[in-house]
Amino acid sequence: MKKLKLKPIASNMTELTVGDTTILFSYQTPVAGWDSLGAFRTSTHYSKTTSRHINKYLGGKDIGREVDQRFIYYLCWV
Repeated sequence: MKKLKLKPIASNMTELTVGDTTILFSYQTPVAGWDSLGAFRTSTHYSKTTSRHINKYLGGKDIGREVDQRFIYYLCWV
């Protein structure tokens, strides 16, 4: 069984750790994170605020590979 950890990191930003993978939730939507291949971000645009959350979390607007939103949802399944 994978270890889960939920950590609020800023207003409307929460980090979920599933095993060795971390996933950023902006409001209630998983949108970015870190896995064994490095940083990733959703290819879906939600809002300016969510984009700011992603950029803040990853450390810049050009950090992380773009992945389909379904990939991030899949990572959340335990």
